Parts: sequence; C-alpha cells; structure tokens
Amino acid sequence: MSPVLFNLLLQSIWETVVMTLASGVISFVAGLPLALILVATDRGGIAENFLVNRALGWVINGFRSVPFIILLVALIPLTRLLVGTSLGTAAAIVPLAIAAAPYYARVAEVSLREVDPGLIEAARAMGGNRWTIVREVLVPEALPGIVAGFTVTLVTLVGASAMAGAIGAGGLGDLAIRYGYQRFETGVMIAVVAVLIVLVSGIQWLGDRLVARLDHRA
Repeated sequence: MSPVLFNLLLQSIWETVVMTLASGVISFVAGLPLALILVATDRGGIAENFLVNRALGWVINGFRSVPFIILLVALIPLTRLLVGTSLGTAAAIVPLAIAAAPYYARVAEVSLREVDPGLIEAARAMGGNRWTIVREVLVPEALPGIVAGFTVTLVTLVGASAMAGAIGAGGLGDLAIRYGYQRFETGVMIAVVAVLIVLVSGIQWLGDRLVARLDHRA
C-alpha cells in the first residue's frame, strides 16, 4: 500500500470512529429516556399510561422498520437543514443517530424490564416517588444490561457508518468503495476489512469488561 493510500486509511479510520462515537452518544442520550418511558408507562408500570406507551411504541417501531439505506436518503433534507450539507462525516451523524436511538431504546427496554418487581415495590413502600425509583432502582439494577446493549449498538453503528460511506459520508466504507472496489485495489479492501474486525472486536471487548465490573451478580 502506497503512503498516500495509507494516509487515506488513517483518515478514514478517524472519520469512522468519530461517526460511531458521536452517533452512539446521541443514541444513548435519546434512547435511554425513551426506554424508561416505555417501561414506566406500560401496564403495571410506575406511571401507567396506555396512550403514551402505545403512541411511543408505534413511533419507535416505525423508525426501526425503515432500512437504514432508505432512511439515509429520506433524511437528506433534515441533514442539510441541521448541518448545511448531506455529504461528509458530520452529515452522516444525523441519520446514524436517528436510526440508532430507537434501536437502543428497545435494547435498553429489555434490560429495564428484567429488574426485579419486588425491588420496585420495596422502593414504593418506603415512599419513593417515580424519579427516585428510576434513579435508585431501575437504572442501577439494569446498568449491566444497559451497557451491554450500548456496546451492541456501537458495533451496529460501525457497520452502518460503513454503509453510509457508500453515499459520500466518508470513513472506511467510502474508502472501500472508491479505492478497494472501483479502482480494484485489493490491498485497500483487505486493510479496511481487517480494521473493521479490529474495531468491532475492540469495542466488544471493552464493553464486556465494563459489564463484568458493573454486574454485582458476578
């Protein structure tokens, strides 16, 4: 691989990391509250509300039903409105975050539903309000699963960011398409695949180590 291509590879790795982390943080900040609302407003929840629960569930399912490549194109007007362009790393963060937030909401919801109802009832019996139950019971007890779900979301975002590169988002996907595929640079394609494997493996390893530290049952 020539020095020019090597520099392009390093730049693409950085762009992929930025897209993954930025959209991942946004999906966490948006997705976890959505998951808490879904659990709290469900039947028997601490803030039971059928209409809110069903309406939010439909919205989340609607976004999750759209294939990412279609969502990427459909959100171009919104992306231009928010960042001024539909191309580049910054532009890719918008559809990545919007696609990942509902996905992470459902993943986090599963972990929150696994919290022992007895703990919630005990908190209620001691006079805990809804916010106290969320802060002191739901989130701490479900934290290992919440982190594990976030790890899976980050891994998914790595793949989605590579897909976004196919329409000019930059990153490893763009490099693989423009140089590895269109210019028949086999070495570039092999390097991109190797970097993606290392990146995904590294994220999964870090996530697993953090979950092991947080899991009080271990």
